Amino acid sequence: MDKLVIIPTYNEKENIIAILQAVLSLPGEFHVLVVDDSSPDQTADLVREFSLSFPGRLFLEERKGKGGLGTAYIHGFKWALKRNYAFLFEMDADFSHNPNDLIRLYQACAQGQADLAVGSRYVKGGGVINWPFSRILLSKGASLYTRLLTKMRVMDPTAGFVCYRSAVLAGINLDRIRFVGYAFQIEMKYAAWQLGFKIKEVPIIFQDRTRGSSKMNKGIIKEGVLGVWRLRNYASSTDYRSA
Repeated sequence: MDKLVIIPTYNEKENIIAILQAVLSLPGEFHVLVVDDSSPDQTADLVREFSLSFPGRLFLEERKGKGGLGTAYIHGFKWALKRNYAFLFEMDADFSHNPNDLIRLYQACAQGQADLAVGSRYVKGGGVINWPFSRILLSKGASLYTRLLTKMRVMDPTAGFVCYRSAVLAGINLDRIRFVGYAFQIEMKYAAWQLGFKIKEVPIIFQDRTRGSSKMNKGIIKEGVLGVWRLRNYASSTDYRSA
């Protein structure tokens, strides 16, 4: 087993089958794990039925309640590490991340250029489509703010489209990751950077969802703004190294 794409879901019935078809049809036989937080719209039922056509390649983990993006990914990381996957990916269900870019993220890690490959909107060749100016300003401002406070040289630290070599996730004490929303992505990159893993940004074009509703809310934004400040203080007294 080589490559596992982890897709957290909550009310994604309008997108889930199409995104699964796109990922599972890629060359290189990607596997997919959907981590669903008890979606009221029966997203999990759709995945369960669809998985019958992809035995051994499509998996479903259902959690009770809405636990948040970060805990969904950590659940997926631990599930994958127990099954010895070599490369683990984070990806949204709504096509804001182009499934074809999974191949380039994989190549960056598999060819030794990176331990953690980040699908980046803010390096040369990257960008966003269908975002209002206010959201672009918020995202770029958050990225600059994060770099200034953490000194981490990642142009898109809030990016949620990434590939990890399994050694990175095995090397991080995942139980010490505190944040669950916007700041989760920042903290994971910060932990990897702090432990000396090599990070490479791969340019992507991010396209805002056209179906379903965004999960962005004021609480997530607040966690991102305040979380980076807290992260700097928290991390100074925290060893992210796995025991």
